[in-house]
Amino acid sequence: MATQRDYYEVLGVEKSASGDVIKRSYRKLAMKWHPDRNPGDDAAEAKFKECAEAYEVLSDDEKRTRYDQYGHAGLKGQAGHDFSGMNAGDIFSMFDEIFGGGGGRRGRQQRGGPARGYDLETQTEITLEDAFGGTEVDIEFTRQDRCETCSGSGGKPGTEPSSCVRCGGAGQVEQAGLGGMFRMMAPCQACQGVGKTYLDKCSDCSGGGRTGKKRNLSLKVPAGISDGQAIRVGGEGEPGAGGGPHGDLHVVVRVAEHDLFERQDQHLVMKLPISFTQAALGAGLTIPTLDGEAEIVVEAGTQHGELIRLPGRGMPSLRGQRRGELVVALMLEIPKKLSERQAELLREYAELEDRDVLPENDSFWSKIKSYIS
Repeated sequence: MATQRDYYEVLGVEKSASGDVIKRSYRKLAMKWHPDRNPGDDAAEAKFKECAEAYEVLSDDEKRTRYDQYGHAGLKGQAGHDFSGMNAGDIFSMFDEIFGGGGGRRGRQQRGGPARGYDLETQTEITLEDAFGGTEVDIEFTRQDRCETCSGSGGKPGTEPSSCVRCGGAGQVEQAGLGGMFRMMAPCQACQGVGKTYLDKCSDCSGGGRTGKKRNLSLKVPAGISDGQAIRVGGEGEPGAGGGPHGDLHVVVRVAEHDLFERQDQHLVMKLPISFTQAALGAGLTIPTLDGEAEIVVEAGTQHGELIRLPGRGMPSLRGQRRGELVVALMLEIPKKLSERQAELLREYAELEDRDVLPENDSFWSKIKSYIS
């Protein structure tokens, strides 16, 4: 391809992005710019192939390393594909592992059978409490569904189809292969591999055979799900060409940040402020958890940043394993304002400390004094 845009910019990811992030971004963009979804739009097809070129490089560790070091010049002479001479179906077939044998794309057309429809992706947001106990959410999305007027044929009701002009009724056309070194057969994009088209188009779908429809469904979210994980809903994607089966819907679950708890895998971390007197004298405290209250003991002499671990009070596992820990980080809070009486008592305490230094710190301060003397 003639374009020399930065590959990370093309896929909309940071240079530090992991392979999974790159894969998800490519899948999303490939679905957006696929020529089947943008018929007759040369700019969309160019962007689709640009994304494929970027993914081919960034998904390969060796190519990515060379690209990071030397840019586009570092890829010259490297084996690669000529995406400008390939159609969308061929490109999807090359990266089939991204879509799980059909996810995020139109499935391969079985010989003698219709192609599987596109997968779709949407998002939903839940709270940490929802992720802890599991929940059920309502999902609303729009998909291109079969036109009710023409039953998905794309033709004007009452008319008959004729052989596709582009493929001559074969349903396949010859395309340039890798770098133009050989030729390959691919489904005809004009008739979606069916071999027939309608001269008189359906007025409701303009011959596309599909119209946008809103869908609503209820989705069960299992306990223990993590931010960014996806739930697959079978058969809720777009219908395939020629009466092919629907693809799937992938619902990405986003877990909102919590005011009290920070999640680290199955563990929860809570920063708990304690006073000087609680740290020095010790205290028994009642703290909230995601499943009720818990009692903790702050030992006398506790230092800032010390941790108290509560096994089994963290997040559940999707695999049904034991729950994680709730880790309480004790944060010593020093008052910014003191009353006269409080200041008086602290000065008395300082006098009792002997040289204003705690005994366990004597050795440290001795080193300081010897260094500056």
